[in-house]
Amino acid sequence: MNTPIIWSIAGTDSGGGAGLAADQRAADALGVHCCTVVAGITAQSTTEVTHIEATPPAVLQAQLDTLAKDMPPRAIKTGLLGSAENVRVLAAFIDRLRAQQPLVLVVDPVLRASTGAALADAELRAAYRELLLPRATAITPNQTEAVALLEERDGGVPDDIPAQARALRALGCEAVVITGGDAALIQRHDRLSLDWLDTAHTNGWLVLPREATPHNHGTGCTFASAMAAALALGWVSADAAVLAKMAATHALRHARSVGRGVGPVIAREGFATDPSLLPQLSLDESLPPAWASRPSGHAPGVYAIVDSAERAEAVLATRPTVDTLQLRMKRPPNLDEAGWHAALREAITRSQRAADAAGVRLVVNDHWRTAIEAGAKAVHLGQEDLLALSPQDRVDLQAARAGGVQLGISSHSLWELCRAAATAPDLIACGPVWPTTTKDMPWLPQGLDNLAWWAHMAPAPVVGIGGILEPEQLQAVASTGVAGACVVRGLGDNPALTLPGWLLAWQTGRQAADRGPPALPHPTLPQERQPST
Repeated sequence: MNTPIIWSIAGTDSGGGAGLAADQRAADALGVHCCTVVAGITAQSTTEVTHIEATPPAVLQAQLDTLAKDMPPRAIKTGLLGSAENVRVLAAFIDRLRAQQPLVLVVDPVLRASTGAALADAELRAAYRELLLPRATAITPNQTEAVALLEERDGGVPDDIPAQARALRALGCEAVVITGGDAALIQRHDRLSLDWLDTAHTNGWLVLPREATPHNHGTGCTFASAMAAALALGWVSADAAVLAKMAATHALRHARSVGRGVGPVIAREGFATDPSLLPQLSLDESLPPAWASRPSGHAPGVYAIVDSAERAEAVLATRPTVDTLQLRMKRPPNLDEAGWHAALREAITRSQRAADAAGVRLVVNDHWRTAIEAGAKAVHLGQEDLLALSPQDRVDLQAARAGGVQLGISSHSLWELCRAAATAPDLIACGPVWPTTTKDMPWLPQGLDNLAWWAHMAPAPVVGIGGILEPEQLQAVASTGVAGACVVRGLGDNPALTLPGWLLAWQTGRQAADRGPPALPHPTLPQERQPST
């Protein structure tokens, strides 16, 4: 595979902290090639900006034309652009490139330096709104910049950050991340770093513990460039924002003092294999009260999934049997709501009784309230079911968990993993490992590489699910370091005949050398597909 090429069209920083210097470091951290296009020149240090000079439009155009002949980009990231005329040159050039090939555009609306110096006048702000935002795949303003972009908009500036993001998306950009490095969010939450994410796939607060460092010069540039690099690698915007937050936080951890003022952040490789950098993603617009955490849960081993109490009893009657069994029932079309509720409750009660007798953990899929009422000790929710919980549902589910009920959450993408992490679950499912016909879903297969990454990074035991049809596949899954793997159709008509082979495959795989996580996972959604979850 050829190394993806991104262009950073931004300003120089003579102090080596922000602008093109930070963009280059972020691109290197994600393994893409960065072409640096100079749109402005600044005379600055760690304490002040004394001069800003926009690149003449003809010089900007020459750089773009020369690069396009030899090194066309998959993504363009913009920073300081210097003048409204430069924005007009860039907008026309983007249209020309997009007529030839797909192109991602990440706009970091650099309107003010971290020293406080103004970097954009009213004409330039208008050019951003009218020419760049409608063409942007994603924009990454801090809150001050978001407000500045909305100030001259009809209807004024909304009060809260999620509403500001919606207003910015209404101006034409596909995704918005309002980053939380400026004072407004610090005052509201001094222990957490909060970025508001609003994309076609999902929205919510991206959360990590705040890094205690006075040196943060270039954080916004690093975030935007990392997001552009992730988009160039094939990730959709929501997942690219997760990687960008991880890279920017890692860069903050490696910030250094180089002068008398605020020092630069230093993006480096290796950020994507540090579990402490995995963000959490809120379920709604409420500010998270604290970092969610919970002791590590149960390792399920061979995780059998059945669709009836009869199948549950057949699996549990086998010796040796599994450690964990999930009851996943779908409502028959001939049953009304009352009949379905009664049938479900009876099946759960019957399955739980058999599981208790066998010393096996029973997990009930989806129907958590009925399951808890019927005495279930563990439930599992998909992402849609998780998001469908009302505030009262969350209170009731949390009360059940405090009473000992365990919770598993499904995940298929980086943002879903982050959302699962925010619930502090006892188990996280990662799938599909291989293509599956059990469910119709848009996700690309995770493969063994992503599964190993999930197992390394997730804050709870991970179980692989999807397309595991042969014991040899289960053995390979076990070698990734996951805590369990789901077997559904592979149980066959007679689990007594098939289970011994599955159990042996799991034991053999667990004894193999752990393959370890890749430096970066691979995307799990094609960029052209936009499912809403």
